[in-house]
Amino acid sequence: MRVLTQSQSVEEIETGLLLEGIFRQYGFDFRNYAPSSLRRRLNNFILDEHITSISALQDRVLRDRQWLDRLLYALSVNVSEMFRDPSFYVTFRTQVVPMLRTYPFIRIWLAGVSMGEEVYSLAILLEEEGIYDRCRIYATDINDAILKKAKEGIYRLDQMRMYTSNYIKAGGTQSFSRYYTAAYDRAIFKTSLRNNIVFAQHNLATDASFNEFNVIMCRNVMIYFNNELQAQVHRLLYESLAMFGILGIGAKEALRLSPHENSYEEIDKTSKLYRRIA
Repeated sequence: MRVLTQSQSVEEIETGLLLEGIFRQYGFDFRNYAPSSLRRRLNNFILDEHITSISALQDRVLRDRQWLDRLLYALSVNVSEMFRDPSFYVTFRTQVVPMLRTYPFIRIWLAGVSMGEEVYSLAILLEEEGIYDRCRIYATDINDAILKKAKEGIYRLDQMRMYTSNYIKAGGTQSFSRYYTAAYDRAIFKTSLRNNIVFAQHNLATDASFNEFNVIMCRNVMIYFNNELQAQVHRLLYESLAMFGILGIGAKEALRLSPHENSYEEIDKTSKLYRRIA
């Protein structure tokens, strides 16, 4: 039992040194990510890469940028789907879009976009509602390699059945297939959906606000952060959101106990959509 405790302690020290080294060398800050999720992803990466220890991984990452890029991919949460949580999009379409119609120009920030499914889902919704031409969507993620894939807008063709089902449940008004072209085993989404999207790298843990937005979506991202980092990100989102702007967070995330909990009014409890009022 004493050996197990000692082993766990050494692993925690190694992990802390690795994260500190990554921050000092490259500026990526994973030090306040939720420990259990982070540890699981690190262990899986070490096993997949046949590395003997976290210390051995640290040596490779700090000396070779390509190893960092591979580790970033492993630590990033890259699992999503188009029109995920369809009820969220129904609420956005029926309760948020009427507010947006009153704006001459709409700035939207999607933070932690991963492979881009949420970005294209929103672009399709805004196009169907006739306001996409006066929107600018900023799609950001910590992982530049993932952003490049998101910008391509190419997904597995066998995913389209599920995405089509989500789209219908989300209140889609067209045939979903009109938004993509099937080629071999891939679905390529039409170029016009990317016309008003800016893909850019942004680190929620270290980077500052870069604009004022009418809508911010940061969904299913903060569940991987500890309480300290969650509070920091909530401050960033608040500072980036215009008065009466709309904030959307994930189904398992909450404003409760955040620094600006009382600065929002609830639009829809289930969909986790809020409006800044202070």
